[in-house]
Amino acid sequence: MHDTDLLILSRAVREWYQYYDVDPDEQASKVLNDVAVELFDQGHRSVEGIATVLIENYVGPWSMKADIKASNTIQ
Repeated sequence: MHDTDLLILSRAVREWYQYYDVDPDEQASKVLNDVAVELFDQGHRSVEGIATVLIENYVGPWSMKADIKASNTIQ
């Protein structure tokens, strides 16, 4: 993975935080980063594409707490 790839992943996760207007959280960041990497490996290569999937599948910070154990994969 190149620096530009890591930048895409980082920006996508930040967009999730900005969309839901919440401060970064270590536990949520781990889940979001893991899912972002999976999405990247599946061929998603844009900030917007990855952020959209994150936003649609993890609806706000409350869902992160409820889904934290079941979020190993995105289908």
